[in-house]
Amino acid sequence: MEGALTPDTRPAPAAPPPATAPARETQLFTAPEIMCGGCLRTIETALAETPGVEAARANLSARRVSVTFDPDITSPELIIAAIKHAGFSAAPLIEGRDEVHAARVSELMPRVGVAGFAAANIMLLSVSVWSGHASDMDEHMKTLFHWISALIALPAIAYAGQPFFKSAYAALSARRLNMDVPISLGITLATAMSFAQTMRGTHHVYFDAATMLVFFLLVGRLLDESMRARTRSAAENLMSLKALTATILDADGTVRQIPSRNLQPGMTMIVATGERIAADGIVSDGLSEIDESLISGETLPKRVARGDRVHAGTLNTAAPLRVTTTATEDNTLLAELSRLMLAGEQTRGRYVRLADRAARLYAPAVHLLGLGTLIGWLVAGHGWEIALTNAIAVLIITCPCALALAVPAVQVAAISRLFGQGVLVKAADGLERLSEVDTIVFDKTGTLSLGEPTLALDQPIDADVLARAAGLAIMSRHPYAQAMVRAARARGIEFDPQMGINEIPGSGLSMMTPEGEERLGSALFTGVTVTDPRQAASLWFTRPGRAPVGFRFEDRLRSDAPATIAELKSAGYQVEILSGDRPDAVADAAHVLGVSAYQGGVRPDEKLARLTDLKQQGRVTLMVGDGLNDGPALAAAHASLSPSAAADIAQNAADAVFQGEKLGAVVEALKVARRAHRMALENFGIAMVYNIAFVPLAVMGYVTPLLAAIAMSTSSILVTGNALRLRGMNLKLAPVAASKDQVQE
Repeated sequence: MEGALTPDTRPAPAAPPPATAPARETQLFTAPEIMCGGCLRTIETALAETPGVEAARANLSARRVSVTFDPDITSPELIIAAIKHAGFSAAPLIEGRDEVHAARVSELMPRVGVAGFAAANIMLLSVSVWSGHASDMDEHMKTLFHWISALIALPAIAYAGQPFFKSAYAALSARRLNMDVPISLGITLATAMSFAQTMRGTHHVYFDAATMLVFFLLVGRLLDESMRARTRSAAENLMSLKALTATILDADGTVRQIPSRNLQPGMTMIVATGERIAADGIVSDGLSEIDESLISGETLPKRVARGDRVHAGTLNTAAPLRVTTTATEDNTLLAELSRLMLAGEQTRGRYVRLADRAARLYAPAVHLLGLGTLIGWLVAGHGWEIALTNAIAVLIITCPCALALAVPAVQVAAISRLFGQGVLVKAADGLERLSEVDTIVFDKTGTLSLGEPTLALDQPIDADVLARAAGLAIMSRHPYAQAMVRAARARGIEFDPQMGINEIPGSGLSMMTPEGEERLGSALFTGVTVTDPRQAASLWFTRPGRAPVGFRFEDRLRSDAPATIAELKSAGYQVEILSGDRPDAVADAAHVLGVSAYQGGVRPDEKLARLTDLKQQGRVTLMVGDGLNDGPALAAAHASLSPSAAADIAQNAADAVFQGEKLGAVVEALKVARRAHRMALENFGIAMVYNIAFVPLAVMGYVTPLLAAIAMSTSSILVTGNALRLRGMNLKLAPVAASKDQVQE
C-alpha cells in the first residue's frame, strides 16, 4: 500500500558461497624487476603454468603481480618460486608501505654517485690525452693514463652496472630476453673493447664513454623510478589511509588499544576527534562530522549521529564517537575500494595489449638489428672498433622502454585522477570506450535523482509535531521513516527516541501514551480519510485530540543535475532519459533538466530495445543507471556508469562506479577518458618518432653509445612525464561533433 511503512527493501548482502565451492585467495606480490611488456608476459605465462593458479595479472607501472589461486593446491611460497624461476625476484606485498620503491632508490643512488665520480676522473685523464698538447706527451705517459683509466673504470662499472647485469643474467638464466640484456651487452662490449685496446697499446680507448654510458643509464633509471613513483596508483596508496590501531571499549569499561587487524565485528571503538576510523561500523553514541572524501569525492564533511554507518579510513573531524564494528580488515569498504582500483589498473585495454605485442616483437628485432649493424660495417671495410661501437649504440638506443610505458602510464594517471573525483574505473577498456560515446542515456531514480525520499519543503509543519513523529520514525528502517529523521535533524529539531513502539509491517508505527495512542503510517492505518487528491500524503501522524498531519515526500534531483545535463548537451551529446518511474514524475524531471527525449514506465526489456535501436542508428551509447536494476541496459550499452551506495559497490557490473551526490562525475569521466585517449596516442607518437629518428642514425654511425643512452632515457622520461600532466590538467569538454578524441585544455 502506498505510503505504508514496510520492511527495509534494500538488497541484502550477498550470500556466502556454498560449502562445495572451491576456496580461492587473491594476493599481491611485488616484482621490482618488471621493466617492460615482455616481463609482464613472461611472469603471467609462468604463473599460468603453475598448478592451482586460476588467474595472474602483472602491473607494469606499480611492478606488482596479482594472483588468484587455490590455497589447497598451491601457496604464496610456490607462487614466489614460480616467479623467481621465470627470472624475477618477488615477495608478498605489505600494503600501505613503499619499502620496495625506497629500496630501489637507495640501491640506485650510490651507484649513480660512483659512476659519476669515475666518469669525471676518467674524463680529466682523457682530456689530458686528447688535448691539443697530446703530440707533446710521451707515449708511455699516454699508456699510463689509459691504464689508470682502466683501474678506475673496471671496478666502477662492475659495481654501478649491477642493476643491469643482475636483471640481464636473471633473464638469460630463464632463457628469455628483457630490455636490460642489450643494455648490459652494450656496456660489457664497450668496456671489453677499451680494455683490449689498452692491452694492445693503441689510442682508441673508450673508458670515458663507457663510464659516462653507465652514469647516464643509471640517471635515466633513477628518474624513471621517480616518475613511476609519482604516477603510482591510487590503489597502491589507498590502504595507507587505514588506521593501524584502534581504541576499544570493553564490556567491563576497560579501554585498550589493539592493532586494527585484530578488530572483530561487535567490538566498540572509541574514535577521537581527528582520528581515522579503523573499521566499518555503526555509530552507537555521539554526534560528529566525517570526512568521506576518499569514498565520495565530496569535500564537505558529512554529519553523523547514532545509527549512521561509517567506514574505515574516513576521518572524524568534529567530536568523539563510539562505533560498533560491523566489517573489519579485508571486508571493509576501504579494502573493497582498493581491490576495485587495483583490478581496474591491472586490466589491459586495446592500446595496452597493442603496446605489449609491439614490445614483444621488438626484443628479438633489437638483437638482430645490432648484429646486422656489426656485420654491415665490417663488410663495408671498416675496422672492428667502429663496427662494434655502432652496434653497441644500436643495442642501447633500441630499448623498447618508451613503447612499453606509453599506455600504462596514461592509464594509471587517468584512473588515479578519476578516483580523486569519486569515480572508480573497473573495466579493462572502460576508459577507451568512454572516450568514444556520443549518446548518453540516463535512468532517473537513483541516478538523476538521489534515490532516497526527502520531506518536501513546501509544507508547513510544526516543530513539535515533527519531533514527535521523528521520535517514532527513528525506530524503523523504512525509507520514509529515515527521511523524516533526516528532516528533523536538518532543521535542528531535538527529539528523543520513543520506547514501547510497535511496528506493523505494511502499515506503520504505533505507541501508547498517557493521552492515548499515537500513530505514524498510511492513511488507512492512521484512520485518515483523504477526500481531496491534492491533500494526499506519503505518511500521516495522528494523536488524540489533534488534527492529523500529513507528510509528503519527494525524490529530489541531484543538486548539479541541471548543470551537468546542460554541459553534456552543449558539448553535442544526445541525452535521453529512460526510467521505470511514473511517467508524470519522469516528465517533471525531464522538464526541469531540459531533456526532450524521455520515457517513463519503461521495463528493463524496453530499455534494452531502445539501446539496440540507438546502436542500429549508429549511435555510440553510454548508459548511466543503477547497477542492480539496470543490469541488462548497462551490459548492452557501449559503455556504462553506475551511481552506487557504498554498501552496494561490489554488486555493480558497470564499467565504472561514481560515488557521492554529484552527477558531475559523469562529465569528469568523459573528459578524462577522452584526454587519456589522446595522450595514449601522443605517447605512441613519441615512442615511434624516437625510434624512427634515432635508430637509422645509430645504424649509420651518427650516434655514439653515450648519446644513445641519453636518448633512450629521455624517451622513457618523456612518455611518463606526458602522462603525469593528466593529473593536474584543467580539462573542458570539447564538442563531440568536432572530434571524439579532443579535449581542450
